[in-house]
Amino acid sequence: DEPFSALDVLTAETLRTDFLDLWIEGRLPTQGMLLVTHNIEEAVLMCDRVLILAAHPGHITAQVRIALPHPRDRFSAAFRAVVDEIYAGLTSRFAESLGAQGGGLGQLLPPVSPNRLNGFLEVLASPSYGGHCELAQIARTLALKVNELFPIAAALHVLEFAELRNVSIRLTAAGQLYAAGGTEERKRLFREHLLRFVPLAAHMRQVLEERSDHRAPRERFELELQDHLGRDDADRTLRAVTDWGRYAELFDYHARSKTYVLSSSGD
Repeated sequence: DEPFSALDVLTAETLRTDFLDLWIEGRLPTQGMLLVTHNIEEAVLMCDRVLILAAHPGHITAQVRIALPHPRDRFSAAFRAVVDEIYAGLTSRFAESLGAQGGGLGQLLPPVSPNRLNGFLEVLASPSYGGHCELAQIARTLALKVNELFPIAAALHVLEFAELRNVSIRLTAAGQLYAAGGTEERKRLFREHLLRFVPLAAHMRQVLEERSDHRAPRERFELELQDHLGRDDADRTLRAVTDWGRYAELFDYHARSKTYVLSSSGD
């Protein structure tokens, strides 16, 4: 289960190579192996068959057989074709799941920090990519696994700063403006998109505005969210909107008292 994930890049590469050499030469006392990984290139580099899993409930959504001879060249066209095939399948299901999400307070938000979104947008907007690239490319550049890449893509999709097309991600016009802007311009755009495209953020801001002391306990929104989402999804969504709302200066959050307070900076 993620045997190389805790290692630095060079150590992981060395151990993978040594392990594959032992396996290919028949020096391991086993007839088969099961590897769990979120790294698509790692799966294509090592495996003869890839099973793609989904949750709620756990099930296999697809399998891809890999007939490439060992040792495999990750820069070859054949290798890239298999990687793209897997990304295409994952992206297709990912886009479908985003489209099937309920609106309103039932909108599921990925807990990705604004700093991470900013870094991703800056790389995507850089001359190397020009606002558009394949998911596999940018994942490789930023050393992102699928479970790190897709939440970022989902957040940018929800905020309408980027859109997914097949195996690619492309900045929207607003995303291009955001990436080119300074700190205050970015906060202004983020605030506008947060209020327009994330109903929960607009709802929380309205509740705080309407209260005489402009304060509300976290529990008030937790319980409301749990009418629409499971407990874990509600917690992740509230963590996401808290980070985003604070960055956009819609509201402040006091962790010690677990209280939201209206931010005058966002007026």
